[in-house]
Amino acid sequence: MANRVRDDQVPPTAADLPDPRWTLTQTNWAALNHAYGLATDAPKMLVALLDTDQTARTKALGYVHGILHHQNTIYEATVPTALYAAAILTDPRATLPVDKNRRDAPGCMRAELLAWIGSVAGEVTDAVDTASRRHGFPLDDYPPAVAIRQTRPQLFSAAFAFVDDADRHVSEAAIAACIPLLDDAELLPYRATLVPPLREVLGTSERWQRRERAIDALDAWGEDSCGLEGQRNPFLFCDSDPSTDSSPWLTEDVGIDIVR
Repeated sequence: MANRVRDDQVPPTAADLPDPRWTLTQTNWAALNHAYGLATDAPKMLVALLDTDQTARTKALGYVHGILHHQNTIYEATVPTALYAAAILTDPRATLPVDKNRRDAPGCMRAELLAWIGSVAGEVTDAVDTASRRHGFPLDDYPPAVAIRQTRPQLFSAAFAFVDDADRHVSEAAIAACIPLLDDAELLPYRATLVPPLREVLGTSERWQRRERAIDALDAWGEDSCGLEGQRNPFLFCDSDPSTDSSPWLTEDVGIDIVR
């Protein structure tokens, strides 16, 4: 894949991620909650994300989605998990596959972790905060959301490193993960940097969900999305077409093609 990001556009790495081993051993998991109680089981499951056994990796990935980010909720334990997931993206074992079914997102563990990071970041965007405030629940009043917001520069640096990855699935997942992270005031200047890969990679994805994400981001940022083809129809949310590819953890809808 051609490099679409110049060296002078690469974000600074001053906000280095903590070593993943440090996160595992120094985090007081017993004091943090997840969807089903205290996160004492988290270290063992997080280590298994890079296990040599594919079944173990797949189970660990399901745990990260279903327990640490259940129904897109951010818990106390989600915060160190995000830092851990970002830190292991560079591990060679992150290129190992996980079990798939027809509704899974394509790609290796690295692509899956990037998608998970993007999902977590998507719960603390400006739009989410605006909607939450309307209902009397500003994100500033929820410590785990505040903590995730504080990690956005670190998560962005980790995800941005894979925007030009040779693996198309990884590249798309990295670009998609960067979009919600760029709501951070410190990161706003990098929106312009992401526009070319948004149009050329995410906007031409085989997956309509990612094309839609590119279109929505470009439109929200005041950039040109003309010529990009999306697909959306809320009346066809429940997809029965086995050829349709969508993640079991994303609630995106299916429908007819729309060309902008």
